[in-house]
Amino acid sequence: MDKYKRMWRKILKEAIEKESNAPLSPDEIILEIPPRPEFGDLAFPMFSYAKILKKSPKEIAVTLFKRIKRSEVEGKSMGRLQVTGPYLNVYLDRTAVTADLLTSIEESKEDYGNNNNLSGIRIMVEFSCPNTNKPLHLGHLRNDAIGMSLSRILKACSAEVLRVNLINDRGIHICKSMLAYRKFGQNTSPEQAGLKGDHLVGDYYIRFNDWAKDEPGAEAEARKMLKSWEEADPEVRELWEKMNKWAVHGINETYRKTGVEFDRVYFESKTYLLGRDVVLKGLEKKIFYGEEDGSVWVDLSSFDLDKKVLLRSDGTSLYLTQDIGTAVQRYKDWPFDRMIYVVANEQRYHFKVLFKVLDLLGYNWAFNLHHLAYGMVNLPEGKMKSREGTVVDADDLLADLEDLASKEIREKGRESEIDNPGDTCKKIAFGALNYYLLQASPYRDIIFNPQESISFSGNTGPYLQYTGARISSMLRKFEQRKMEFKHGSLHPELLTASDEWEIVKQASSFPGIVTAAAEELNPSLISGHLYEMSKNYSRYYHDYPVLHNKDSNLVVSRIALAKAVRRVLQHGLRLIGVPFLEKM
Repeated sequence: MDKYKRMWRKILKEAIEKESNAPLSPDEIILEIPPRPEFGDLAFPMFSYAKILKKSPKEIAVTLFKRIKRSEVEGKSMGRLQVTGPYLNVYLDRTAVTADLLTSIEESKEDYGNNNNLSGIRIMVEFSCPNTNKPLHLGHLRNDAIGMSLSRILKACSAEVLRVNLINDRGIHICKSMLAYRKFGQNTSPEQAGLKGDHLVGDYYIRFNDWAKDEPGAEAEARKMLKSWEEADPEVRELWEKMNKWAVHGINETYRKTGVEFDRVYFESKTYLLGRDVVLKGLEKKIFYGEEDGSVWVDLSSFDLDKKVLLRSDGTSLYLTQDIGTAVQRYKDWPFDRMIYVVANEQRYHFKVLFKVLDLLGYNWAFNLHHLAYGMVNLPEGKMKSREGTVVDADDLLADLEDLASKEIREKGRESEIDNPGDTCKKIAFGALNYYLLQASPYRDIIFNPQESISFSGNTGPYLQYTGARISSMLRKFEQRKMEFKHGSLHPELLTASDEWEIVKQASSFPGIVTAAAEELNPSLISGHLYEMSKNYSRYYHDYPVLHNKDSNLVVSRIALAKAVRRVLQHGLRLIGVPFLEKM
């Protein structure tokens, strides 16, 4: 489909240039998809050319139609052109497009949909970035789903991608957990408490906030502990290392469950000093300024931003200081062409300041930094709050989704159809979670409903998995009965039903969807495309017999179309982190 779009764009561009005697850029050729099939497969509105051609849009459509007809473009598997008011509509050659799709999928195999658009481009993607004072929760899961999917999509476009994580293992929030544990923990280990390490540490973060409500000096005591940590107090550092080890080990367990992987992991405790050094050098160069209390600031008011503190009066670092140091270190470690921060939109201002500070410091790569400011994920009952213990724990959520998947399978009586029910339930749960988190644009807030996400019908991951499993089952039956159709061969011209044409167009459009998802940093484009294709194929599968057909050529041709849909589903689901299931 993309091939035909490019060809018709080129044809229109050349025709307009000949009429106007003026060059046009490819972006000036506007292409739309008609709202109804009777208006063709592609549509070119003429409104934007009225000024250069000094004619009405309707006149332009007729003029260009005649010029293109004279060039004898039609009849060369390009399709048919028609004037419809101020539009030029294209009716593609269905047999040619179908043959191209089936050939392309057969040749590309698992790589169908990939391209070389970002070949030679190095892109670093930062995501997850947990704090070591609590376990991963639903918000982290959306972050991880976006980061992992985006990394796969960029790789599918041939970019060299480095996935990085920044473990926030120091700061006032970490000290709050440590302080509460020292006061109330009685030296209890995760094993003794019967908890994962990150859960134990998280419990004491909540305990601190409960204690602080009745203890006015709690915050000051936590800040004092942070100062002691930065001064390398042996006792504080020993407690910090022990609790951080518990937390990181627990977080890594959750990563393994959810299939989240990184190429490189950074720790704030290793980079925050570099940030302080960079800030002090900026102070020497008078890029920043110092206050009488010893704090260091940057004035960004001339850039429509505020004044911002970079070092506190006691010399301790802030998040901004740490992010400055981490960015500098990363570029030294792996010089990138682009750097994408997958961080919630609540930090939008923070990243504007960070990027501007790095720019003022003279780092020319600062212009290649991008903040993917994704929306928050909330519950039907409202916003989650870590310090109040009202978050949805990632481990608990996955376990609940597995139970719901198991219940769905039992209710549908499909236990006998599945080889390994336990493993299948895990994959259904994981697919339900990732799809639900990626079905909406990352820039939108979403409300997560576990019961909705696990449904085997509707716009869900399990529905797409079930579509793939049904196609796989049909293909297995075809292989078992292959001798019945041994005289049949592929005839794309037989796939003439309107539903077949819609499926062909959707499968043919998949490479363009992958390109758009990479350009817009938006995995939901893939999710939505897969759902629409699955919905259309399910309807088609119900209405049109594939194997139960006397025409062997038609059976073989419809099987080829089924294989094409399956291939798109396999690749597309892989890009959004939804396991493909052969049986379900």
